Amino acid sequence: MAAWAFKLAAHLLAGPLPRRWAHVQGVAARARSVSALFSDSDASTLEEAAVLHDIGYAPNLALTGFHPLDEAGYLRDSGYPKSLCALVAYHSCSYREAELRAMVNELSEWDDEKTPLRDALWWADMTTTPDGRRTNVHDRIGEIVERYGPADLMTSLNLEAKSELVAAVERTEERLWAAGLGHLAK
Repeated sequence: MAAWAFKLAAHLLAGPLPRRWAHVQGVAARARSVSALFSDSDASTLEEAAVLHDIGYAPNLALTGFHPLDEAGYLRDSGYPKSLCALVAYHSCSYREAELRAMVNELSEWDDEKTPLRDALWWADMTTTPDGRRTNVHDRIGEIVERYGPADLMTSLNLEAKSELVAAVERTEERLWAAGLGHLAK
């Protein structure tokens, strides 16, 4: 489905950022696991966004220090669909980070679609550890806070965004239960 995205992300992340690459692969697996909730086209877009959601950390793409913006800009400049760029740009409540970094205007090029597809991307990211294993949203946020420490911007971001992140995860898990796929929510 998303072979081109895997190839691109592996090229950008596997060598210089192997742990980030492990996380991305785990997020992609989670996204793929909920494909039954979406049309084939949306399921493909979800998996592509999951694979690409952290490529902005790659040393040769990290231009602004705000990875969602760097990856969305790269994808835009490479001719990928605006909807894919928007999913990547707004993954896991990144607009909050844009506010903290005073980069709201730069992010405003894309719209936060606030759709079940967007929620599923947030769910996949927020239920995957840095090493690519499954977790729950509360433990994931706790891990981020612990990893970055009390004074870091990422800690502030995740604490401010916690209710929105949890809500997106819960909406996705409700959709999974309604579709008879509740085992994926555990």
